Amino acid sequence: MKHLLIIGARGFGRVVHDLAIAMSQYQKEFDIKGFLDNKSDALVGYDNYPSIISSVESYEILPDDVFVCALGDVRYKKQYAEIILNKGGHFMNVIHPSAHIGTNVQLGTGCIIAGNVWIDSDTKIGDFVTLQTGCLIGHDCRIDDWSIIDSLSFLGGFVHLCKLVTIHPHSSIIPRLTVGDNATVNIASTVIRNVRPYATVMGNPAKEMVFPK
Repeated sequence: MKHLLIIGARGFGRVVHDLAIAMSQYQKEFDIKGFLDNKSDALVGYDNYPSIISSVESYEILPDDVFVCALGDVRYKKQYAEIILNKGGHFMNVIHPSAHIGTNVQLGTGCIIAGNVWIDSDTKIGDFVTLQTGCLIGHDCRIDDWSIIDSLSFLGGFVHLCKLVTIHPHSSIIPRLTVGDNATVNIASTVIRNVRPYATVMGNPAKEMVFPK
């Protein structure tokens, strides 16, 4: 039996706790050992969850431990997952049983796939990708490492999300576009042209946002 530790005990960590319990492998192949979070009181006022064991930095990995990184910011997700990876830890995928995963879909490790996600055929998903509730991923898409797609978003066929991309809820990306590394698509946006690395776009159609220096 493996023992799952959830990195992050805030809101998304509690969501991932419930996703893990919904999996058919729960209590057969793994149980939930607890949370890792540097905010030791993050669960104060919340009942029915396992405890916060320690911070990520302080935790000493045991042989049967496995991990999932439940952080909603791509930067922190990468930072804290890499702390565990550098200690020799291993990550598992947490996939809700209602998710549809099509023919020839390739999944990396450390992925989180929430309820009612639909992934069409021949899509390639990298490591540590998060797909929130109700996402629709078209055929032949490519989603690179660390990216997050929030609830009720749509990717048309052959869309390529590069590394560390954030797609906020209710956004759509038309087919065959590329969203560059570290780019952000803001809430309820419709992307009709490629998004350059590190850009933030918003609107319908989405336009790049310019922030004052």
